[in-house]
Amino acid sequence: MTLSACNSGVGKIEGEEGVTNLVEAFLVSGARAVVASLWSADDTYTGALMERFYIHIAEGQPKATALRHAKLDLLARGGGHVPPYYWGAFVLVGEVRNAIPLGER
Repeated sequence: MTLSACNSGVGKIEGEEGVTNLVEAFLVSGARAVVASLWSADDTYTGALMERFYIHIAEGQPKATALRHAKLDLLARGGGHVPPYYWGAFVLVGEVRNAIPLGER
């Protein structure tokens, strides 16, 4: 599950339960992993990041690796000078090691 909207990983601290947010709702509902943002992100960079993320997923990379490579792709595209504000908001929560089965390739 990908929540690419701004602040989708932000929530309220609810005592011992920790942070309550959309990510928790999707995990409790059965999602194995969720990508969410921790702050307002630039639309152009978010679109480029998500495009690269899904390309790496389609290549069979594990989710965490795909997100990391997508972030590195943005850095490379900007000559290594793209501030973290543009790519660092997105985090992966839940099952991170497995690839997403997409059927026969």
